Amino acid sequence: MGEGLLSVGLDVGTTSTQLVVSELTVENQASAFSVPEMTISRRKVLYESPVYFTPLMDAQLVDGQGIREIVEAEYRAAGITRQQVDTGAVIVTGETSRKENARAVLDALAEYAGDFVVATAGPDLESLLAAKGAGAVEFSAETGKKVLHMDIGGGTSNLAWIEDGKIVKTGCLNVGGRLIKVGESGEITYISPVLADLFDLELGDHPTETAILAVAEVLTQALEMAAGLREKTELLERLWTAEAGSAWNATPGEWVISFSGGVADCIEKEFPWRKFGDMGPLLGRAIRNSRLCQGEYRLGEQTIRATVIGAGSHSAQLSGSTVFYRDVAFPLKNLPVVRLPEDASVGEIRSALAAQDTESVVAMAGFSGSYRQVKVLAGCLAAAFAGKRILLAVEADMAKALGQALALETDSPVLCIDRVRMQDGDYLDVGAPVGPALPVVVKTLVMKQ
Repeated sequence: MGEGLLSVGLDVGTTSTQLVVSELTVENQASAFSVPEMTISRRKVLYESPVYFTPLMDAQLVDGQGIREIVEAEYRAAGITRQQVDTGAVIVTGETSRKENARAVLDALAEYAGDFVVATAGPDLESLLAAKGAGAVEFSAETGKKVLHMDIGGGTSNLAWIEDGKIVKTGCLNVGGRLIKVGESGEITYISPVLADLFDLELGDHPTETAILAVAEVLTQALEMAAGLREKTELLERLWTAEAGSAWNATPGEWVISFSGGVADCIEKEFPWRKFGDMGPLLGRAIRNSRLCQGEYRLGEQTIRATVIGAGSHSAQLSGSTVFYRDVAFPLKNLPVVRLPEDASVGEIRSALAAQDTESVVAMAGFSGSYRQVKVLAGCLAAAFAGKRILLAVEADMAKALGQALALETDSPVLCIDRVRMQDGDYLDVGAPVGPALPVVVKTLVMKQ
């Protein structure tokens, strides 16, 4: 029998806000005579909230109190309390992540995801979670097919290129169904700044369906360019998000396009064009009639719920079981990552740590060398941290040996985990022990002020 963890995922998107509750089963998959190998063997969604329109105070301000009320009501509906929650993710996505008070909303909601919570908004992580939540990663693993997954929401489209069940690259475009909003009488009430100078539309205009469809078709052309189905123009470069950059290149060959997000529901279903007060239905129609749907394509097992399902079920992982920690209180939240080579000097480590505004975790590949090599590395690290708390994450299965060596070099608190791969720019959360392992979440934290 495995140990169960209760996980909550909350997605505050440009258009919608949703919550899911999942049960994660943790089991030791090693033999009785081996070092324990704790893995998350099963993920089961226990509860899904209704899809709410994200409450806004105006075009620039998220209504934090409104979101808090949604979360409080859904905790009650799910029959859970915040004390029961072991892990979770609060994801602020798309254009909503750019709102002035997005960070304040995250802070206000943090207490509702228990002691171990991820507060993040970044296109790389959103692309990963959506692709997993929609079943695109599993589809690639089971079929062996390459998959281009597009999660098309209200403000952005998150892309993930998947090969053999592994996400090898991600991207993000300013393409979404809520870049233009229309009121009940058909007047334009909002135009996203990313569309400035692209179209001859203004606030207060009463556009025809044909006029808005023309906008949707241009945005769809950018998706076609990203998929390598249309020659690239300046339009594509203009619509890449600042966070994601424009280094994306679709790999030629046979592959499947997979869709999720709110707009995905409008690809195969025809809705009145003003049904949701935005251009989502017309963007879905434009995609359906585009080159994106001329070859093999699939709708995700989850469409509008893909990101929140991914957040609740797929954000958490476990460290290796040969970890070491001393005088460390869990959970640890939002630790910035500094990636360094194993041969970094004391001075180089100190300089890298000094460049951070807050306490950081040092990430290394590690090695399987001799104990003498481990002692040399431990001595270097102890000198570099100079009496401060030492936080380390290595990829190689060596955390216990390295942690024990550090304990002989310093009286400072020490945390050393292994089988965790991270890069500069990542952030790390570490939860309380589950058996001999520690639950961890690696994420990209991108927040525009």
